Amino acid sequence: MELEYSIIRSAGRRKLTITVERDRRIVVHAPEGVPEEKIREAVDSKRQWLFEKMRHPQKYEDAPQPPGKELVNGEAVMYLGRSYRIAITATASGDIEFARQFLVPPGIAAGGTKAFSDWLLVRAEQKILPRVEHYARQLGVNYRDAEVSEGRFRWGSCTPGNGLRFNWRLIKAPMSVIDYVIVHELAHLIEPNHTPRFWNIVRAQHPATENAKRWLCDHGELLEQRL
Repeated sequence: MELEYSIIRSAGRRKLTITVERDRRIVVHAPEGVPEEKIREAVDSKRQWLFEKMRHPQKYEDAPQPPGKELVNGEAVMYLGRSYRIAITATASGDIEFARQFLVPPGIAAGGTKAFSDWLLVRAEQKILPRVEHYARQLGVNYRDAEVSEGRFRWGSCTPGNGLRFNWRLIKAPMSVIDYVIVHELAHLIEPNHTPRFWNIVRAQHPATENAKRWLCDHGELLEQRL
């Protein structure tokens, strides 16, 4: 069976790495100038590992909701590990508010899911970015910048220039899971690869690492939904 893959080249990258994204896409990250033949050989040498990764239960096809899907009164949305209902009603601020349920003004609800997901992205920034600073101090590492964004198919990533990126959908997960993803990416500033040393660093800062990994495996597909 022929393996299809995409190549992302970077002038600042020194090593060639291969990843399997959550939608089962194979992505090769390569330094500038590496011949395609060498990349093909690297992919072929990892065929068995790649097939195993693609069959992993945490890998799945993306199933986004239709664009512009209207918000429905009583619809449930995950937030910080729990499910809360949407109540379409006027609010004092004229914006979405949270009070044991999501209070969404009718004008915003009529506009579909984007305004709601934008609101969740802002909440994600407010929750995640201070935690990044906290754990960076704990680990004694420096990062260039941290950003919460669309970030499809990864919960978090560490760029070659020591930038950190986090998927806004993490705001739906419990804080212990969010902390795990943050520690995971910060640990890559100390140990780039998933070596025993890397996992020792992660577990030392986040003792509930296995529980968090299991939660993502069991519920990751739910986080991918627009709401």
